[in-house]
Amino acid sequence: MKLYTLHDLPIDERPRERLVKYGVESLSLQELLSLIFGRGVKGESVISISQKLISSFGSLDSLSEGSIEELKKIKGLGLAKACQLKACFEISRRLKKEVGPKTNRIIKTPKDLYPFLKEKIINFHKEYFMVVSLDNRNKVINIDTVSVGTLNSSLIHPRETFEVAIKNHAAAIIICHNHPSDELKPSEDDLIITQNLVKAGKLLGIEVSDHLIITKDGYFSFKEKKLV
Repeated sequence: MKLYTLHDLPIDERPRERLVKYGVESLSLQELLSLIFGRGVKGESVISISQKLISSFGSLDSLSEGSIEELKKIKGLGLAKACQLKACFEISRRLKKEVGPKTNRIIKTPKDLYPFLKEKIINFHKEYFMVVSLDNRNKVINIDTVSVGTLNSSLIHPRETFEVAIKNHAAAIIICHNHPSDELKPSEDDLIITQNLVKAGKLLGIEVSDHLIITKDGYFSFKEKKLV
């Protein structure tokens, strides 16, 4: 059985030539992956490897979260190609962070902030606790990740939270964390953390204006639910 490679395609149908002629946005995901990997291995063309990768993970989102070991399970995709792919996704994530909320962005509702918080989370299987610093006109000063890992009321301390706010000269903050379970309902620890931070903020003169729980698909606002 003949193994078809990129060289079997007419020159003007090969990914590199199509990219140059029509632009990178014209390429399919399979073609983009083929360009990243460059070539296949003995018995597996780069076209075949790319297609198996797409079929196995089902979506670009799932593929971006795949571990090195999970990627290496695809026949023909060894350590080098798995690392190339992880590096590409990491560059994309860092770019999104750079073009995230700027200092002139005014936050009127949680919906304004949700897309940027979501982009700050690299691995949705872990919990990220973040602090959004705002000036007195509700403009974003900065978004800082304070901790990564399992969150509870004993681990999230006002000291670390407000250290970030003070450093940023914030008039108010919005605290945020994600739920790896995709459950938006706040836990007992979530409520305790919020109460502790609101009390500490009042003493310091820095308002905790909201607490957002976020998942890949949505958010829960303590302010909207009148919990702060």
